[in-house]
Amino acid sequence: MNKIANILESMEYGPAPEEDNHVRAWLKRHKGRFGHFVGGTFTSTGKGSSFAAFNPSNGEKLAEIAEGSEKDVDAAVKAATKAFADWSALSGTERARHLYALARQVQKHARFLAVLETLDNGKPIRETRDIDIPLVARHFYHHAGWAALRDEEFPGYAPAGVCGQVIPWNFPLLMLAWKVAPALAAGCTVVLKSAEHTPLTALAFAEICREASLPAGVFNLVNGGGRTGAAIVAHDGLAKIAFTGSTEVGRILRRQTAGTGKKLSLELGGKSPFIVFDNADIDAAIEGVVDAIWFNQGEVCCAGSRAIVQEGVADRFHDKLRARMETLRVGHPLDKSTDIGAVVAPVQIDQIRERVEAGVREGATLHQPSWANAGFLEATRDGCFFPPSLFTGVSPASPLAQEEIFGPVLVSMTFRTPGEAVMLANNSRYGLAASIWSQNLDTAFDTARRLKAGVVWINSTNQFDAAVGFGGYKESGFGREGGREGMFEYLVPAWQKKVAALPVGKPLAAPVPVDDDAGPGSPPVGLDRTVKMYVGGKQARPDSGYSYPVLDAKGRIITEAGYGNRKDIRNAVEAARKAEAWSDMTGHARAQVLYFLAENLELRGEEFAGRIAQMTGVSAKKAAVEVAASVARIIHYAARADKYDGRVRAPQGRMLALALPEPWEVIGISCPDEAPLLAFVSLVAPAIAMGNRVVVTPSQHHPLAACDLYQVFDTSDVPGGVVNIVTGDRDQLAAVKAKHDDIAACWYFGSADGSAAVEKESSGNLKATWVNHGKARDWYDPMQGQGEEFLFHATRIKSIWTPYGV
Repeated sequence: MNKIANILESMEYGPAPEEDNHVRAWLKRHKGRFGHFVGGTFTSTGKGSSFAAFNPSNGEKLAEIAEGSEKDVDAAVKAATKAFADWSALSGTERARHLYALARQVQKHARFLAVLETLDNGKPIRETRDIDIPLVARHFYHHAGWAALRDEEFPGYAPAGVCGQVIPWNFPLLMLAWKVAPALAAGCTVVLKSAEHTPLTALAFAEICREASLPAGVFNLVNGGGRTGAAIVAHDGLAKIAFTGSTEVGRILRRQTAGTGKKLSLELGGKSPFIVFDNADIDAAIEGVVDAIWFNQGEVCCAGSRAIVQEGVADRFHDKLRARMETLRVGHPLDKSTDIGAVVAPVQIDQIRERVEAGVREGATLHQPSWANAGFLEATRDGCFFPPSLFTGVSPASPLAQEEIFGPVLVSMTFRTPGEAVMLANNSRYGLAASIWSQNLDTAFDTARRLKAGVVWINSTNQFDAAVGFGGYKESGFGREGGREGMFEYLVPAWQKKVAALPVGKPLAAPVPVDDDAGPGSPPVGLDRTVKMYVGGKQARPDSGYSYPVLDAKGRIITEAGYGNRKDIRNAVEAARKAEAWSDMTGHARAQVLYFLAENLELRGEEFAGRIAQMTGVSAKKAAVEVAASVARIIHYAARADKYDGRVRAPQGRMLALALPEPWEVIGISCPDEAPLLAFVSLVAPAIAMGNRVVVTPSQHHPLAACDLYQVFDTSDVPGGVVNIVTGDRDQLAAVKAKHDDIAACWYFGSADGSAAVEKESSGNLKATWVNHGKARDWYDPMQGQGEEFLFHATRIKSIWTPYGV
């Protein structure tokens, strides 16, 4: 007699196809042709350019889609601009009602949307039905709440404006929800470009917007490829660009938007580590791999594509993994028994095959299921199917381990110690996500904190929720989607809406001897003093040996300051990196140092006021006010050092998600000329309060306000390397900092041209930037000179998911 266990081993799955007649009827109703959705109506398909949408599982043409031109984009931006005034003026409750209606309509049409997504994208119906569409509804429900609470939770903030959004093809409708929901909740209007390979669910969502009575112009959809996306990004009428896609395109967008004043958030590629310790539940980890890399055919930016397995369990892990691969089913996406569907398009599967073949030529060992043979190829020849694949014997420097394959391909390597695991995991230009498997939570959480990744899953993988921020470190982009942090991407401080431009500043005096006949300058009296730089807690001469004159308000020389160059920045960055213990200190410990700093600055307040008056020409009273404001600002951030902490969210039953603000580690800061001491303190204090180390260029014309702080730092127990000061030409040094790979974020407050240069130069390594675009800021006003805006830019959120219970 057969035992139940034997039956479960021998059972074969029968076909379980999902009906698609309702979707085909919808396509037929539209005669297989779609235009754009602008101002609440669909445009005529006309006689312009178009492209086809195909079913990747069999090559069937599903529809013909109009391709957006610059004229189409302009019409959509005008419609969104027209709608913005009324939409942003609605109360939070009124906007919440609209988002709630969208969520309800998504739920009502869930089966239709799931089948349409599967036909268009190729992913299994089980995933669209059970994961994608429920999460779409969840995002609109969640952000209906933020719409209602916006003014209460984000006081002093206003909607950014009209937003351009470009989404990828791997999660077409879900990525739409990730971007559209927070934008609408914030009070923004949207021009969205769907992915060229998968436009159909975005078109269906446009119909849902009309069905839910969303006001015309609030959501606009323009279809097309790269040229359409470029037209959206380049349009002057947009205040914000949100992009999810490849790192290469992200670099292009960073360069295109540099200097335009547009907010930019980028969610880019990944090569996420999947770390398995020897005390892990191996069977659970194996199922984790299935969800990490074979979910959605591996077409997931945060896919766990790099297995890093402890040596003691590596053989057992790989044996079990190969056995599990044999049971995976690749086939028709509408079959509810399918595990892995079709890759999105022939061009994508060609890239996967090319990279797999290159890995074999390189010498890595390829494992595929025994059924991935000639019969499999013949059975799937009409579609874009690829079998689950595993590479072992992979070098950490191999392209297999470093480059995103974006397919169902896992590469595996081994480690001996937890430190080696972290080193291998961080050995990547990406930093989107990571997965850790260990039954020892001390090991798991210690590893999670040390990983350079925006999302970390403990004993789980590919968990998503609207309440939990998602986004990367390093070349995986910047900005967050979801949660409170995601709302900030669509908001700006309200005062910035009316801010004036700074007057054009004077160029920095040349680092040459002063010509007394050329102006009122006069040589210094007494013993010559050239102000040095401050690097690693010590005063340092400039590498070039050059200095430049520092003049008073009447143009008379006070002294000379070092003229810094890229080598001085390099030395300062090295010193900052060595001061990593500062980032590991508790907020309380950092607060004590800041309080001490404020105390010592106040003790020398009269001296600093005199220096400010001498440099800038302001009255002694005004200079004293600046010193007092600087002391108060340091105290403010000392108070915030141990209070700007994380939040705990419970997105699922028996699952916690920790939103932890982490320091960028090394921030490059360029200070303005106005309020030279107060502006310096207002930028440096929040950065170091949050655990960052900084490389600062003080006011180029009035650097002594910062240089006189050297002894204050030394006597206030500020560790060497936490604050490093390099004097010189602000724009030249800012460009160097923007390009430096070991500086994770750049803040720049100066000219419009300097702001544009920082954004452009940061495109190489895609570091986060915060610039003023040449606009004025009142450093004395607490609304402008301090507060959550500064702390938000001083940190990046790491989301750590962990299950609990038995």
